[in-house]
Amino acid sequence: MTTRPSPRTRRLATACALAALSALGGCVVAPAPAPGYGDPYGYPSATDVYAPVAPPAPYVEVQPAVPYPGAVWINGYWNWSGNRHTWVPGRYDRPRPGWRWQPRRWERAPRGGWHSQGGGWVR
Repeated sequence: MTTRPSPRTRRLATACALAALSALGGCVVAPAPAPGYGDPYGYPSATDVYAPVAPPAPYVEVQPAVPYPGAVWINGYWNWSGNRHTWVPGRYDRPRPGWRWQPRRWERAPRGGWHSQGGGWVR
């Protein structure tokens, strides 16, 4: 004959399982991105992206306070992901002597749709 655990034991086991899942929720193991084209610091550059529809107008972002002297503000942009445009917010980055930030841009594709290019440090 098998005995069933008490309601208190089941609640405790459920709470422990949820706590373990919660602790692992922020844990992600992923391979490091390959260095981007033209980026001496190994940051990934944006890859070319195709979208069948034009991106919306850019958001007007309010730049937060500069986190450290010399920080460079990089504007946000529309990315194509999951069959729709999603906004990627702007951010601060450290300057790179001899390099400038090339913002991402969307252009009409020759055969319809839209093509995104850029988004990286260039000389």
